Parts: sequence; structure tokens; C-alpha cells
Amino acid sequence: MSSFSWGPQDITAPARTALRKVGAETGLVLEDVATGWVGAVVRVEKSGGLHLMVLEDRRGKKKSFELGFGFLLEGEPVEVVPAAAAAPKTGPTRTASGSVRVANQRARTARASRIWVEGKHDAELVEKVWGDDLRVEGIVVEPLHGVDDLYSAVREFAPGPGRRLGILVDHLVPGSKESRIAAEAMTSPGAPGNVLIVGHPYVDVWQAIKPSVIGRSAWPVVPRHLDWKTGILQGLGWPHRDHTDVAMGWKKLLGQVNSYADLEPSLLGRVEEVIDFLTVPG
Repeated sequence: MSSFSWGPQDITAPARTALRKVGAETGLVLEDVATGWVGAVVRVEKSGGLHLMVLEDRRGKKKSFELGFGFLLEGEPVEVVPAAAAAPKTGPTRTASGSVRVANQRARTARASRIWVEGKHDAELVEKVWGDDLRVEGIVVEPLHGVDDLYSAVREFAPGPGRRLGILVDHLVPGSKESRIAAEAMTSPGAPGNVLIVGHPYVDVWQAIKPSVIGRSAWPVVPRHLDWKTGILQGLGWPHRDHTDVAMGWKKLLGQVNSYADLEPSLLGRVEEVIDFLTVPG
């Protein structure tokens, strides 16, 4: 929520009449100062003699507000008025994550809170599917390049109110090394209530992509003596000799991902959980 506050003294202040007027165009993203609700305009309607607009947040939840004062547009206080009758009424499109695409919206200034993922491939996948949403929310995704010393990383970040961490861990299943690392990290100062560690059951984030995107019913089984990515590429019949082949294989695989529908629910739910944790007031 923006730090801008609208106090009682503003109710009759002449400065209100000087605010920039903006039309309630479909897709316009506004923040209601009183509640912190951020959403895109999906329609404007009349009810009981009042002009109301419906704002839909990135999770698809809708809430009605009366047009007028008390809204922020990209951090600027504005007066929201009915859109011009001649304005084109184009319906909102959807982002790759399935949320309403924001029309002509600049990225919000980055919050102090962060999403941490294990590696570069995790970060690129999250960016491809949730990037539009994260830019609107001002959330930055950072790769950790491994979680072996997660406790120290969390302690150095110094989490606290307004400075939260959402961490996505590969192969986070009961009894795994990763589960023990996550439990230890949650004992770091400031972690309780300000850090959320979630994970998917897959050895690598590649498996969180549905194999159907490359015409397979299942991922190849990788022998224990093989590096997992090398084994996957070999099983697919793709080049697998060195790191360059691995990088090209990932690029080819990521290129087949177009939306959330191409990902397994076990990853979708965890990423949405992390985004909610970082953006919804506790």
C-alpha cells in the first residue's frame, strides 16, 4: 500500500479540485487510499444514482468503488471521473498467469520484500509466467544459486515488517535435506511472520513444466549416476554433452511455456501463495 495518506483535513480542502482528472477506462489500475485495494477497472456502472467502478485485483477478486476522490494512479492522487462516451471500450486481456493485464502501467517502485528462488532457471520461469503481475506489485525475484546456507542468507537480509521474504525451494518434501534447511532458516532472527518458505516436490523446476508442452506424457526417468538435467536431455534425445547443451535445452523448453496452463498445479499454488504473502496486508 502506498505511504500516501488522506486525512480528515483533506475532505473539504480546495486542493482537491486541482487534482488531475482521469477517466475510468477499462484496464486502468488504481489504488484506493482508504483500503489499499489495488485493481484494474473492469467496468463502470450506475447504481442508485451513483457512478460506480469495479476494480479487479490480480487474483480475480472484484470490489466496487464510487468514482471521485481518494485514489492513486502510479502513486499520484487523482480524481476518477466517467470515461468519455466516445472512448473505445476494450475488454481486459489476461497475463500469462491468468490475471487481468494492466493497460499502460509502469512498473511500481520495487518493494523491500523479495522472492528468492534456487537458481536462474527458476527465476526465468517465474518471470515468464508471473512477470507482469510482479512488476505491477513491485516485487523482485532473485536467484539464490543454491540453498545450502539459507539460514545465513535470511539472517543477512534481516526480514521484518514491510521487509518480507518469500522463498521457493526445489524438492521440499518431508525428510529431505531441503526440509531441514528450511526449518533451520525459519529460526533466523525476524523470520517468524516475515518469511514464508514453500516448495514443490520436483528435483528440479524443469519438472514443474508439464511434459505435454513438448509432446510427452511423462518426463524421462533419470538413472541415479547421471546429472539430472543431462539425463533428462539424453532421455528426450536432445543434445546433452556440456553446459551449453543444457542451456540450449532449457531455452527450448522455456520457449514452449506460454501461460500458467503449461505448469503443474503444485508449482502454481506455491508461487501464488508467496505473492499473496508479500502483497496482502497481514
